[in-house]
Amino acid sequence: MSASAPNSSPEGYCKFAIPKKGRLYEKVVKMLKGAGIEFNRADRLDVAICKAGLPITLIFLPAKDIAMFVGKGDIDVGITGWDVVKESGVTVDRVMDLGFGKCKLSVQAPVVQKITNVEALAGKRIATSFPETTKEFFKSIDEKKGTTTTISFISGSVEAACGLGLADAVVDLVETGTTMRAAGLEVVHEVLETEAMLIANPNSTHKDLVELIKKRIDGFITATKYCMVMYNISEELLPKAIEVSPGKRSPTITNLDAAGMKAVSSLVLKKEVSEKMDALHDIGATDILVLEMANSRM
Repeated sequence: MSASAPNSSPEGYCKFAIPKKGRLYEKVVKMLKGAGIEFNRADRLDVAICKAGLPITLIFLPAKDIAMFVGKGDIDVGITGWDVVKESGVTVDRVMDLGFGKCKLSVQAPVVQKITNVEALAGKRIATSFPETTKEFFKSIDEKKGTTTTISFISGSVEAACGLGLADAVVDLVETGTTMRAAGLEVVHEVLETEAMLIANPNSTHKDLVELIKKRIDGFITATKYCMVMYNISEELLPKAIEVSPGKRSPTITNLDAAGMKAVSSLVLKKEVSEKMDALHDIGATDILVLEMANSRM
């Protein structure tokens, strides 16, 4: 590897942007470590070179900026939310959804107003940190109603805008709804669902590394969802056992030295493993073991 400045990427490396802080950062780092994409991040630096000879430079950016840089081609691949991609208005490849950071971008209004139809907010004042998405959403409503809805950008604490008299309603992300309810708001209409996802620039010259990143992350996600159940079963009871544990594609079955006995290995969803073990035991399976997986390739 050629020498490079501490806060830069070596020439020819794939640039991979991830959120630089917060809960999303913590989840992404844990996922990348489990996927074998490891790095050392020096204090006060927003760039890290991956270990194990991977020609990948991790770049730590605010989540709201990642889609823009990936779309422009300054970054090859990144992790951010679908809401950010839509707001940025860029064209990127949606490589894979990651299954965390799920929430909904929703139109919210004061509970006391008892608004049940979002069209009642046409021509009103809307505060949001997603102005482009909000303008696009209200565009068709304004065309239908002959109104002009005023969209105001607020970078934080959007939920306070109605209480302060700055807006008649807000468009904001809802995860658990705790903050929304505390502000006296309720959902009037859902604009879009979002979650963390892996995105890539369509014209990246590192498609092989993008595919490698996807494959490693997919393997780790599978390992977090499934465990391996192993057991012995008589040949005559095998069909019933396979009905209980069909595996992700199919179980692995091998012969045992004992006549008429089979050894079975099967992937089972972690949330179902206790139920499956009980069912296998009731059928007549023995020596039932459950093994955790660190990673996988399917």
